[in-house]
Amino acid sequence: MRVIVRSVSELCITLGTLIVLFVVYVLFWTGVRADGAMSDQIDRLHRQWSRGSVGQAGAAGGRPAAAAEPEPYRAGRAFAIMYIPRLGATWNKPVLEGTGRDVLAKGLAHYRGTARLGGRGNFAVAGHRRTYGDPFKDFPRLRRGDAVVLTDGTAWFTYRIDKGPYKTVPTDVEVIDPVPRTSGYTRPGRYLTLTTCDPEWGHSHRLIVWAHLDSTQPVEAGEPKALRR
Repeated sequence: MRVIVRSVSELCITLGTLIVLFVVYVLFWTGVRADGAMSDQIDRLHRQWSRGSVGQAGAAGGRPAAAAEPEPYRAGRAFAIMYIPRLGATWNKPVLEGTGRDVLAKGLAHYRGTARLGGRGNFAVAGHRRTYGDPFKDFPRLRRGDAVVLTDGTAWFTYRIDKGPYKTVPTDVEVIDPVPRTSGYTRPGRYLTLTTCDPEWGHSHRLIVWAHLDSTQPVEAGEPKALRR
C-alpha cells in the first residue's frame, strides 16, 4: 500500500509539473517568440522599403518609370504594418499573407482571396486574441470612429471603424465577403475587416470589426493625422 501511495504521489507531482510547464509555454514562451518574430518581420519590411526608396530615387533622376502592376502577395511573407492608436501609442504589427498557424505566430494574417490593401472590396485580417504575442488582446476596446492605419511602404491607408466588435460563430464566413451582409454596408466599397477569437482564452466565437477606407497619402507626406501624437 505504501508503494502504491508513493507511486501515485510521484505521478501527480510529475503531471502537475508538466501542466505548469505547459501553462508557462502558452502564456509566456509563445509570446516571447511571437514578439521576436513580429519585430523581425517589421525590421525586414523597413529594410526592404528603404532599398526600394533608394531605387526609386535613382530612377527619378532619369526617365520616369512606367507604372507596373502590383506584385501579388506571397504566402507567409509580410507586406504591410498595421497601427491601431486605440490599442496603444506603440502598438504596431506586421501583416502577412495567408492564415496558417505558422503565419499567425508571426503577426496578423491576411485572408487570401480578399481585397488588396486599399483596394476595392474587403481587405480582411485575422489575429490571435491570446498567446503568440496577444496582438488582439484588447480587441473589445475598439469603437466606432477609431482609426486603423496601415502602410505598405509606398502609401498610408487610414480606415475608420463603422461597426463592432460584432460577435458571431466561426462558421459565419460571410463576415469577410466583399460586402459583408451584417456589416451595414449596402454597396461595394473599400472595406477592412478585423477578426479574432472570443472568449479571451477560447475559440467558440469570433469578434468582428468593420471599417471603410477614409484616406490615403504617400509616405513622403509623413505620418497621417491619426498617428500624430
